[in-house]
Amino acid sequence: MKAVVLTKACEAKDIVLSEVPIPHATSGWVLVKIHAFGMNHSEQILRQFEIENDYIAKPIIPGIECVGEIADIASEDAADGRLSLGQKVIALMGGMGRSFNGSYAEYALLPVHHVFAVQSGLLWTELAAVPETYFTAWGSLFDCLQLQPSDTLLIRGATCALGYAAMQLARALGCNVAATTHRESKLRLLEGAGADECILDNGMLSENYAAHFNKVLELVGCKSVCDSLLCAKKGGIVCNTGVLGGVFALNGFDPIKDIPNGVFLTGFFSNSPTQKDVDAIFAFLNEHRLQPLVGKVFPFRDIALACAECDSGRVNGKIVVEV
Repeated sequence: MKAVVLTKACEAKDIVLSEVPIPHATSGWVLVKIHAFGMNHSEQILRQFEIENDYIAKPIIPGIECVGEIADIASEDAADGRLSLGQKVIALMGGMGRSFNGSYAEYALLPVHHVFAVQSGLLWTELAAVPETYFTAWGSLFDCLQLQPSDTLLIRGATCALGYAAMQLARALGCNVAATTHRESKLRLLEGAGADECILDNGMLSENYAAHFNKVLELVGCKSVCDSLLCAKKGGIVCNTGVLGGVFALNGFDPIKDIPNGVFLTGFFSNSPTQKDVDAIFAFLNEHRLQPLVGKVFPFRDIALACAECDSGRVNGKIVVEV
């Protein structure tokens, strides 16, 4: 099969397809024939520098999500009836593309507990925009922020695929949504995506929006989370989910001084999806007749171009690769 195999940090232009053996299903692991996969900021981080860490298995096929069908399954894993040959599935996280080979390939051998059956009439390229992006948006909004229709939600760093998905879900729920970008040229895109208020982010939103929102989804990350905490009303919740700002830890963070009294700080880590989560997401999409947000589709042979576009940040919406 064709696959991207990485051994060290590299630039997008250096990505090539290699020929590697197709793996076989074993107990606890199923073989998925990949039809498409979405691209993510975390794969960019892996390729640019994280791969140099000892905890990354090398050589590694990157990719933390995919959509496809079951191509091979051990008899004991098929016995429970949840998965079967030919079953349409999505898969995400659980170590994909870091602890074991991921989705930048024609087939992937994946742990059965991170492969989920779906019933969907979406095209493969549309379905590929859902798994990681919508699960992360779903968990951030509903598990962590406990979002309600009456909420006023700030999405900080909203012009990424996750931001658009979160905006779509929150608007469907009935929330008032304010969305930020640090690029003035993207304000109209946020307006077109349904934001009730579009804000140009200068890094100090609290100067004009102190104690203004009761829910905040922080996608820029540690670079601006302390300022986002100041934007939350008393009793409000800030969920730190993204790392778009390129800062991965808070040095000198003082919870007593940096978290305002009565404001709550949480974070969402998307490593533990369940079949229940997946079913709930697709039920919500169907109920509200929501279409997954696809920014651009590339054929697998152009994976280097897809990686370059991911690095550039020019694509508005999810980048999908069709295998």
